[in-house]
Amino acid sequence: MQNENKIAVVIPYYNAAKHIESVLSKLPALVTKVYIVDDCSPEVLPKEVLSRFLNVVYIKNISNLGVGGATKTGFSKAIEDKMDIVVKVDADDQMDTTYIKALINPLINGEASYAKGNRFRDFKALKKMPFTRKIGNLGLSFLTKAATGYWNNFDPTNGFFAIKIETLKRLDFEEISNRYYFETSLISQLYFQDAVIKDVPMPAIYGDEKSSMNVWKMPFVFFPKLVKTFFNRLFKSYFVYDFNMSSIYILIGTPLFLFGLIYGIYTWWFYSSQALFAPTGTIMLVTLTIIIGFQLLLQAVHYDITKAPKGL
Repeated sequence: MQNENKIAVVIPYYNAAKHIESVLSKLPALVTKVYIVDDCSPEVLPKEVLSRFLNVVYIKNISNLGVGGATKTGFSKAIEDKMDIVVKVDADDQMDTTYIKALINPLINGEASYAKGNRFRDFKALKKMPFTRKIGNLGLSFLTKAATGYWNNFDPTNGFFAIKIETLKRLDFEEISNRYYFETSLISQLYFQDAVIKDVPMPAIYGDEKSSMNVWKMPFVFFPKLVKTFFNRLFKSYFVYDFNMSSIYILIGTPLFLFGLIYGIYTWWFYSSQALFAPTGTIMLVTLTIIIGFQLLLQAVHYDITKAPKGL
């Protein structure tokens, strides 16, 4: 039963004094304990607000760690207090906490180890999402699918999620980012645990809160990290923890495709600069290596998609 599970909520706090009381008051009665982690916020958290809620634990970081670092502090405390499930909620009142029940149900029922919001399933709410966020989230979601291996899930950067404590215990917190890459790095670590992720459709809420994220800088921040995550996952999944047909596809397909592409560019440049036609054999060699290499890499991608952790 749901009331037999100890449900914790972790709220990383930073400059949200005018929102925090509203967030706390909207938490459902099923929540056992709330951990507010003050990440050395310049805007002091109102102590009179905390006194109105009996199940709130206040924690202050020694230094500013970022939203991920603050959340991990709350995770550690929830593990120490032997909670069963922990839900991460932001302090800026952007999240509809009535969905907490929908988030924890798949975990309680054994359908998943991690459940998160998906703002792209609610088409009415999606129309209200700022255009820049919509485009950015769409592109970022696709790149994150490839990097983390969770091809069946969308809106991976959604910070409204629930996770089983037993799953948290198996994760290496040092491998999880302290700042904006937090959610993505967390998901990438879940992949190695073969943890099932459940998407829960829900709307996004946009109020008068100020975000410290610069939308236009985010691609430059995320892209190098996603590339690193992608290659790290491929190396561990297909050459360290396992070796299968997809590993062979990658080993053969990558050099073939790169050879065909690089040699083809060189050949085109060389013969065009000499105003000559390239020999038929050279053209065939370039074409075949590109096609065969590309086909093998497509097979590897197909295998990777089918290998993604699915519902229990």
